[in-house]
Amino acid sequence: MMAEPRLHRPYYRNGPDHREGRDMGFADIVRIFGFRTVSIGKWVSKAEQQLAANLFFDALCDLMSILAVPERVISLNGTLSLAFGTGGNKHSSAHYESSSRTLALAKNAGGGALAHEWFHAFDHYICPKLFNDTERHSFASACWLNNQHTIDHPLNLRLFDYFRLLFLEGRQGSAYLKRAVDIDKKLQIFYYAQPQELAARAFEAIVQDQPLKNAFLVQGTKQSQEAELGLYPPIAIRPELANQLLGYFHLLGKALDAQR
Repeated sequence: MMAEPRLHRPYYRNGPDHREGRDMGFADIVRIFGFRTVSIGKWVSKAEQQLAANLFFDALCDLMSILAVPERVISLNGTLSLAFGTGGNKHSSAHYESSSRTLALAKNAGGGALAHEWFHAFDHYICPKLFNDTERHSFASACWLNNQHTIDHPLNLRLFDYFRLLFLEGRQGSAYLKRAVDIDKKLQIFYYAQPQELAARAFEAIVQDQPLKNAFLVQGTKQSQEAELGLYPPIAIRPELANQLLGYFHLLGKALDAQR
């Protein structure tokens, strides 16, 4: 008997009923969060589209709750597009395309990667607000490690403190960074130690550590081959990382609410 496609099997979550028992469509997601566009692959059936829209909506609402931010932060002020089941990168189940500012999930293998890819999008979006003279495809995490000239602002300083905690121990690289470098050397690649990948994996871990759980949003930071290899931040430092990063988003949310 063939296994049921992953999209059709339940994703664990323990959050509130954001939809109040109703189905949501991708048009609702665009309207509520302000995403620029949503693209659906031609091989996604109407039933699969409905399943996916509900999963996306719940996950994005849960992420909004965890970060304590308004809807427009989730869509990166209306600049971010979503894609579901459109093909995209054949080597990955999910990816963020910086040239089109699109977060894409594969139909059956993308669940659990939403938080990771969302942070890539955020890392890219926030970069020119943190640093002077950035390039179009630059990520804030990489610019920080490259000592690019910063823009002075209290909120920016909070994020810089987070990057410092994530990447450095004193003047040396953090254990988390060094572990990723060692793995890349063994595999003869440069991937896991890329600053934007380190930052996205750390964000995944922080989100999954929160009491509000959603397996479509994030999974695998505790029990997976990557977790066993040590590709996520050490458990001991995660509470401090979470306090720093979630504190940043909380302040960002308060600042935006004050502008309303």
